[in-house]
Amino acid sequence: MQSLITPVHRPLPVEILQADLRKVCGAFDLEPMGRDGTVAGDVATRRIGFFETAVVGLDARHVSRSVRSIRQDPGEHLFLLIQDEGHCRIEQGEKMAALAAGDMFLVDSTLPSAFVYDGVRSSQVSLHMPREEMLHRFGAECTGGVAISRDDPLWIAMRAVLTKMLAEPGATTQLGEAFFCLMGAYLQGMRTQEKARPADTLLSRALVMIDRNCADPGFGPSELARRLNVSERMLQRHFQALGETPGHRLLSRRLELAHAHLGSHAQGGQGIAGIAFDAGFNDLSYFYREFRKKYGITPGAVAHCH
Repeated sequence: MQSLITPVHRPLPVEILQADLRKVCGAFDLEPMGRDGTVAGDVATRRIGFFETAVVGLDARHVSRSVRSIRQDPGEHLFLLIQDEGHCRIEQGEKMAALAAGDMFLVDSTLPSAFVYDGVRSSQVSLHMPREEMLHRFGAECTGGVAISRDDPLWIAMRAVLTKMLAEPGATTQLGEAFFCLMGAYLQGMRTQEKARPADTLLSRALVMIDRNCADPGFGPSELARRLNVSERMLQRHFQALGETPGHRLLSRRLELAHAHLGSHAQGGQGIAGIAFDAGFNDLSYFYREFRKKYGITPGAVAHCH
């Protein structure tokens, strides 16, 4: 995906980059990756439409905003964070989102937060949106940290308006209002979905996602939490009602899928390793061990019986 703004990465002492970040974005603490106390990055300001905007490039370990920082600097804005290059993991309250290039997250500056980069070079565009105006326009739906899903067509429209605001700085008012309207439509859609599906709890959505994605070897508890826009810790708390963890439920579904394939005459000439891989396992010895633990019999014995 093409970047919105060309990033700048120049070696700077962490104290200088942190001071620049605080001057533009508020009370944030910056932790460098290395021991030499330098970070390759830059903080610049730019006006996009009628939004004051920060362009932040860095290769730090993480940037955080603590309860103490919030007391010192309560913050008057919500930040629409656009991951322009690289990636970042956002942890805000009970919510967690892994951002790749193009992803957006509406950050609530009144909540403790962490932005984790693990030393990977990153560039972000942060639109500063007045908190009181956002609350007046959209209500509480805009607070608490909101991930803007790129699976929603409104994400495409928001991205297009942002690109146009950068290309045509003269059309500020109309494009700015258009962007607010799109964001309002997205937040309204979230509200409508919640009202239409009151019984659709986080746990029920997690179970559906596990059933749909268990055959994907790359799908694990962290990816499940990311898709649900919650932290892994919060996800585990919801699974306590079942007396198990998300990882255990995922493993159980994969073993059940493999067992069904082994016991099916339709498997043809497919070997046990192929069945294990198709069920979401990428470690054959682990598959054999867990299969026997669950069923008290080897996969080969199940296949032989049929």
